[in-house]
Amino acid sequence: MTLDMQALLAIGSSAVDQAVAVVRETTVGQVTDKGDRDMVSALDLAVEDRVRSFLKKETPEIGFLGEERGGENIAGADLTWALDPVDGTANLVHGLPLCGVSLGLVQGDRSVLGIIDLPFLQRRFHAAEGNGAYCGNSRLKTSDTRALESAIVSIGDYAVGGAARERNRSRLAVTSLLAERALRVRMFGSAAIDLVWAASGKVDATIAMSNHPWDMAAGVCIAREAGCAVMDADGMAHTVNSTETITAAPGLRNAVLKLLKDSRSLT
Repeated sequence: MTLDMQALLAIGSSAVDQAVAVVRETTVGQVTDKGDRDMVSALDLAVEDRVRSFLKKETPEIGFLGEERGGENIAGADLTWALDPVDGTANLVHGLPLCGVSLGLVQGDRSVLGIIDLPFLQRRFHAAEGNGAYCGNSRLKTSDTRALESAIVSIGDYAVGGAARERNRSRLAVTSLLAERALRVRMFGSAAIDLVWAASGKVDATIAMSNHPWDMAAGVCIAREAGCAVMDADGMAHTVNSTETITAAPGLRNAVLKLLKDSRSLT
């Protein structure tokens, strides 16, 4: 299936415009627990409802998956919009500006389009497969760092929930080795920010031991189009079925994969 990437990018950008308008015009509102140390705000729900409604009207032939209200499959569709209405809700609720709207398009098991807006940092990122990645009108290129000891590496949030202790064994092992080998380790609390800052060369690699389409679809496309290696922990090309999301400047690919391999001996 041949996609009109520019037309889809325009539709997706209009959807994100509406999402950002909701973020700027609406208070956080009621915050509800949705599990152990996890939460959803009224703002998350308002953004998702607005974007879902808009995209259903504009692209009725494309499925939709939102973090908060789930999926809506279209019979025979090979395409799905994937939305995180507010990536970094905990940051937002605590008044931290590190959060964003993340809208991706998945074809089969591959991210092919992404739009991420950081409303409190006033930055918009976008990419479409084969067309490069941009912040506004400026083309993005990942860093040329080649040594882990010269690299800033961001890591995804630690797991929460009933199995958090077991799931965090691998995350803590990775953190331990990064503390020994990397220039600096950072945790921003937003996969969208991790990925667009990897695409921008602000961080040299990012390691997330998870992979939810609403979190990753948009940023994975942006990072890949900026020249990052985007893969799972075994170095295979990243898909929506990967269990991890590992992103690195090309010169760091092997060092990051070695660190991940070494971390398994610590768990």
